[in-house]
Amino acid sequence: MTRTLASLLLAGGLLAAGQAMAGGEDLTPAPASNDGPLIWHNESLTYLWGKNFKVDPPIQQTFTFESASAWTWGDIWFFVDQINYNGKESATNGKNTYYGEFSPRLSFGKITGTDLSFGPVKDVLLATTYEFGEGDVESYLVGPGFDLALPGFDYFQLNFYYRKPDGNRVPSGAWQITPAWAITFPVGNSDILFDGFMDWVVNNKDASSSHRNQSDYHANLHFNPQLKYDLGKSLGYEAKHLYVGIEYDYWSDKYGIKDSQYFTTDQNTVSALVKYHF
Repeated sequence: MTRTLASLLLAGGLLAAGQAMAGGEDLTPAPASNDGPLIWHNESLTYLWGKNFKVDPPIQQTFTFESASAWTWGDIWFFVDQINYNGKESATNGKNTYYGEFSPRLSFGKITGTDLSFGPVKDVLLATTYEFGEGDVESYLVGPGFDLALPGFDYFQLNFYYRKPDGNRVPSGAWQITPAWAITFPVGNSDILFDGFMDWVVNNKDASSSHRNQSDYHANLHFNPQLKYDLGKSLGYEAKHLYVGIEYDYWSDKYGIKDSQYFTTDQNTVSALVKYHF
C-alpha cells in the first residue's frame, strides 16, 4: 500500500469523521444541530433479495447501511454491505461477507469561496474513495469530480478516478469513470425515485501486456440503479422515508475477472428492495 496516496485520499473525510459520515444523496436530509461544518446528513438501511448472481453463490441477501452528508468543505458518501449467500459458500469468503466504500469529496468552490460554475457544472471537487472488505479488494481512488445541474435530475455527480489497488495486484493502477444520479417522478399521490451509480474501469494498463493471465484485474462495467416507490408517502406518512422497489445489477467481467466459456462472470440480475431513511 502506498501510504502517501492513502493519506491524500482520506484527508478530506478525516476532517469530519469524528462527527458524522455521508455523501451525495438529497433525501429529506436532517439539518445540523449547530453552526459547525456539518450542513445536513441522511442515513438509511436497505434489505435486498435476489438470484442469478455470478462468481459468488447465485442467491444473495444483502443488508446495507448507507450514509450521506454535506459539509462546509464538501460531502461524504459511505456504505457497508453485509452479504449472505443463502447457506451456500463462496470460493473465498464462506457463507457471508462484507464490502464497503468511504467516499469524501473536497469542494474547491466551498473551500475557496469562489463560484466555479460554468455551463452545466455547478462545482469542481477532489473526489476520493476507499474500497474495503474481505479478500483482496482494498483499493484507493482519487481524481477530479463535478457536480452538474441537469434538467429533471435531483442531483448528478460525475467523478473521474485513478484507482490504485492495495498490494501487488495486476494491473497496479487503472482509470475509472463514476456517474451517480437521482430523478424523482410524481405518480398519483406519491413518487418514484430512480437513482444509482455506474463504475466503468476503462483500461487495464500493464495488465494488457503479454504477461497478463486470467487472474489479472480486467476492465469492467458495473451499472447499479434502483427504482423505488415512496410507500410511506402513499400511506399518508412522511415522504422520502420508506421505499419499496427493485435494484438492477449489471456487471460485465465482475470483480475484474474476464468472462469466458469456462467461467461466466457477466452478471445481469434484479433484486427486490426495501429501504428506510432515518
